[in-house]
Amino acid sequence: MVDVILGLQWGDEGKGKIVDYFAPRYDIVARFQGGPNAGHTLYVDGKKQVLHQIPSGIFHQDKVNIIGNGVVLDPVTLKRECDAVAAYGIDVRKNLFISERTNIIIPTHRALDKASEMSKGESKIGSTLKGIGPAYMDKTGRNALRVGDLLDKSFISQYIKLRLKHQKLLDNFHFIEDISAWEEEFFEALEFLKTLNVINCEYYVNEQISKGKKVLAEGAQGSMLDIDFGTFPFVTSSNTISAGVCTGLGISPKQINEVMGVTKAYCTRVGSGPFPTELFDATGEELRKIGSEFGATTGRPRRCGWMDLVALQYTCMINGVTKVVMTKADVLDAFETLNVCTAYNIDGTEKME
Repeated sequence: MVDVILGLQWGDEGKGKIVDYFAPRYDIVARFQGGPNAGHTLYVDGKKQVLHQIPSGIFHQDKVNIIGNGVVLDPVTLKRECDAVAAYGIDVRKNLFISERTNIIIPTHRALDKASEMSKGESKIGSTLKGIGPAYMDKTGRNALRVGDLLDKSFISQYIKLRLKHQKLLDNFHFIEDISAWEEEFFEALEFLKTLNVINCEYYVNEQISKGKKVLAEGAQGSMLDIDFGTFPFVTSSNTISAGVCTGLGISPKQINEVMGVTKAYCTRVGSGPFPTELFDATGEELRKIGSEFGATTGRPRRCGWMDLVALQYTCMINGVTKVVMTKADVLDAFETLNVCTAYNIDGTEKME
């Protein structure tokens, strides 16, 4: 049985805390998409801990945590997180598993992300500059390096080949930043990655399901950032909706049971793109201040607005949501009057879809 927790807005709905809360009821917690652009904030022993790559069930020592093949993995970020988690007495070599099909973010992916975003000027999409887009592009282009490739003797030659391909693109962008320090840190992190548990995820997960184990699939970002169904082109590079669980972990749709969608009591968005209920006044500033709306990954101030029921109904529909979890309702206690979007006015016509 697989239950899913995912975001119903533009991310930052509080999914990490919800996963951490429900984790004791499950045997396995598995991330099925996204990369270090995610920022899932937890509080462990009263201390703030932000996870970008590791599933949010990691602080439960008796739970298996899996990074699925739908994720793009930055070894540097992973090592940094593992070191932070180890400080709490958690042995990641016991309860963290990584799919051999998980794609690796290399330093030139980050450089390409930065160069591409800089070239767009005012048309930029608001990328986190973590190399997510270029990494997924190499995945669909069949050029990517995967975690399983680390065991191949030809890994270095494969890396050099991919790096040279990226360098040509960087030359076209006239990108001249020195990334040698990035590479040094990258290869150190690869040695650490080799010491972790690399598994054939699809066989492992399905075997555990057949044994009656309960799996909680953890999504990153939010449904309105889905590459197919979000506010394109201002979206992420993966399928953030429930359908992504199947391709991101290697399970069939019939294995999915509950789909728990997480929404804030209001809306926020980081980066560019449509935001129908966005507030540009003092109310929006107050929402941001009271809700501490600053990106867990980037630190950027989040755009804030009222609840959008049209978008929420849409994301519940495409995900097949069975349960809704609302977070930050207490933030609205400070407001005497609350507004909610129930329809869009498009060219003088009111529409609810």
